[in-house]
Amino acid sequence: MEYTHTPVLLSECLEGLNIRPDGVYVDGTLGRAGHSREIASRLTTGRLIAIDRDQAAIDAAPDRFGALMDKVTLVRGNFGDIASILNGLDIPGVDGMLFDLGVSSPQLDEAARGFSYLNDAPLDMRMDQSAALTARDVVNGWSQEELRRILWDYGEERYAGPIAAAIVRAREGKPIDTTLELAELVKSAMPAKARKEKQHPAKRSFQAIRIAVNDELGEVERLLDSALGLLNPGGRIAVISFHSLEDRLVKTAFASWCQGCTCPPDFPVCVCGKKPRAKLIGRRPITAGEAELNENPRARSAKLRIAEKL
Repeated sequence: MEYTHTPVLLSECLEGLNIRPDGVYVDGTLGRAGHSREIASRLTTGRLIAIDRDQAAIDAAPDRFGALMDKVTLVRGNFGDIASILNGLDIPGVDGMLFDLGVSSPQLDEAARGFSYLNDAPLDMRMDQSAALTARDVVNGWSQEELRRILWDYGEERYAGPIAAAIVRAREGKPIDTTLELAELVKSAMPAKARKEKQHPAKRSFQAIRIAVNDELGEVERLLDSALGLLNPGGRIAVISFHSLEDRLVKTAFASWCQGCTCPPDFPVCVCGKKPRAKLIGRRPITAGEAELNENPRARSAKLRIAEKL
């Protein structure tokens, strides 16, 4: 299948990473190599470590990079394991990292992967198709309370309770097997006014289940726990998030890295000795401009945050 792929906030990412031709860089979310290819093209003696959990992305990468492949090391893995990945490559520190969070466009566009509520397919939603847990397992096996929790926490779905109850009732008759079955079930559990909203009624529920299947927030937390320590001084980390849950984690981590003294305001002198370990590049997240939104509507919810290690 041929894919068209438009990398989100491409020029902003490249500028934010401040790429050195001899530097070592990580793209922790290779996807279809839109960002990666541009990073590699700016390297001379440098190296790009391109990581993805999806074997399809790894398999497609040599064709995407072409003659640039000699500057690239491909790794199949999760970006949350970035510390062990770099340790395994005997790389003590890097000069920049990019992470484009969330589901990739090809995964959304390939109906058989089961991410979309617009096409009928088996309930799957695995970014790594060798992983054990599928969306079908979650929908048919998790308790009503656990379903309600993930719909509320991960999808910010205000009708989480009724939707979870409807799922449990439906699966008592027969398993819920396909994306359109689930989408219709979610829709039927919502009041009429909610079904008339601009966005698809199942969007938040599908997001929640996808996050649970792939442990997306856990991966982001593990990444943020280790990323700063893996950057060389002056190195930068750029993270693109697509929903408020991810962005909140990134914003909080970056703020903690940039915070200095934590002594109470009434202390005459600092006794904690805490110094900032990073600085923000830009006080506010970077978002797509109108020109990009016209070309790529999926960029609408993207927020890019950048920090530099001191």
